[in-house]
Amino acid sequence: MKEYKQIIIALLIMSSFLISMYLYPYMSEQMPTHWNAQGQIDGYMHKFWALFMIPLISSASVLLFYFIPKIDPLKKNIAKFKSHYDGFIVIFTAYMFYIYVLTVIANFKPNLNFTKLMIPAFGVLIFYTGSFLKSAKRNWFIGIRTPWTLSHDKVWEKTHSVGGLLFKLSGIISLFGILFEKYAVLFIMVPIMSVSVFLIVYSFVLYQRVNKEKIKKKKS
Repeated sequence: MKEYKQIIIALLIMSSFLISMYLYPYMSEQMPTHWNAQGQIDGYMHKFWALFMIPLISSASVLLFYFIPKIDPLKKNIAKFKSHYDGFIVIFTAYMFYIYVLTVIANFKPNLNFTKLMIPAFGVLIFYTGSFLKSAKRNWFIGIRTPWTLSHDKVWEKTHSVGGLLFKLSGIISLFGILFEKYAVLFIMVPIMSVSVFLIVYSFVLYQRVNKEKIKKKKS
């Protein structure tokens, strides 16, 4: 990973821990941590977990992302899209930090519409995921991992090419949740869930087609 990316990730995580330690004495014992589809608070958590949970999850995730390329049997393939992979880690860490900041602000502004403010960051994360997927090469940990993509390079590449486009589209669609707040969750969840199911089916159908082509070639 390039040094500037490492610095960005480290600064975001360190900042979240430092903010948590500074604000801890001033926060209410119970802090809002969950919002419904209308952006209204419907869940609380003790201030320790409310302040430190996201920084801890971010730290653990970054460590996991760091070790994956080292333990994957197909690590040589991961090296081929390492730049995009590192970029995803930066985007993911920034997304988590943004959610963390919103959680902190919500303690001072209970009327904060968390859901509406979260949507742009989510859209960016999903859109970048689409770009990232298009560059991914076959491996055991990262990408659209179905039995059929993992079994054949051609199936992997085509599924990720289509999946990358659909994830980008899902990221764009999610932004409409800003305009239609009552249906924000639908604009976020329905495209992602639909794309996920479609890609599983698509990879299966594509695998069957590739196998049939192989059989025909052998017969001819």
